[in-house]
Amino acid sequence: MANKEMEVVRGVDLQRYMGRWYEIASFPSFFQPKNGVNTRATYKLNEDGTVHVLNETWSGGKRDSIEGTAYKADPKSDEAKLKVKFYVPPFFPIIPVTGNYWVLYLDDDYQYALIGEPTRKYLWILCRQTHMDDEIYNMLVQKAKDEGYDVSKLHKTPQNDPPPEEEGPQDTKGIWWIKSLFGK
Repeated sequence: MANKEMEVVRGVDLQRYMGRWYEIASFPSFFQPKNGVNTRATYKLNEDGTVHVLNETWSGGKRDSIEGTAYKADPKSDEAKLKVKFYVPPFFPIIPVTGNYWVLYLDDDYQYALIGEPTRKYLWILCRQTHMDDEIYNMLVQKAKDEGYDVSKLHKTPQNDPPPEEEGPQDTKGIWWIKSLFGK
């Protein structure tokens, strides 16, 4: 089952997709702090059709963030298969790193989404609100399972309600990024 081609959403209205999304759950990854809370992504459509990406999380009371750019993997396709490019390390961004961002599910009102990528190593459940109804969450988990993901690796992301609106103290040294290289 894990080898079948994943189904992705078609015809996403990028303008409606823009704005803030809260991470409800994800697969732990080396590029995010292990103790991150209030993790969120903010998307803004650029004039050239690309998307400005701001990923933020709070770790040890400090705000960690990284900015990047998303663009359609195939401009001629209506499939929601995007590429996201970040420059690392965040404290001296010189090395480009590109990843896949596939929208596997998106509700009609653009309020929650399931995001994955073809290797099935990364998975995110996103919502416009800091919390999601269990019924919706379970439906998205089942959808991920149907697409061949090992959903036992999903980790719920703690979110405060209300979420932090201020940026807060910034981790300007990128300590979290260095620690992530060593699995901390």
